[in-house]
Amino acid sequence: MKKSKIAVASILLCGSMLCSSCIGSFGLWNQLKSWNQNIGHKFVNEIVFLAFHIIPVYEVSYLVDVLVLNSIEFWSGSNPLADVGSVKVIEGENGEYLVRTNKDGYTITKKGEDNSLNLVYNDEKNTWNAVCNDTSYELMTMNENGTITVKLQDGSSLTVNPDAEGLAQVRTASENTYLYNAN
Repeated sequence: MKKSKIAVASILLCGSMLCSSCIGSFGLWNQLKSWNQNIGHKFVNEIVFLAFHIIPVYEVSYLVDVLVLNSIEFWSGSNPLADVGSVKVIEGENGEYLVRTNKDGYTITKKGEDNSLNLVYNDEKNTWNAVCNDTSYELMTMNENGTITVKLQDGSSLTVNPDAEGLAQVRTASENTYLYNAN
């Protein structure tokens, strides 16, 4: 009896260590729920809600999130469905900007203007690129060793660590580049 209690306690303890902090964002289930909440009148929402429980749409989406998408999010650091298509308003020094999350990056548009800037991640090359008016500029490369190589305005590049010191190095180098180009 005593050995079985110790065995059960050990299994529970080991299981809790394996499952800690792997909650995930539940992107698929949350998108389905948000869609249902915004399709119309509250009675229509309730009918769809009940139908999605009779035909187990909610249950299947929850299971896909738990077993597949949240596992991908845990191991890769990002959920393939999280926030895609969402638009946020950011207050900047020169006005408000709309930032839309895309599958491969972001689209930034100044409120009231038509021109936009796309920040696109190229998965094959591990690069972030700025795309404006059908012209692409490579901004940075994510290196295999964890460092980042940033392309400066004068055409040179700088490799830094992704921390506060690396950011300070890039800012200093960018300021020197601007001063160099001004002369």
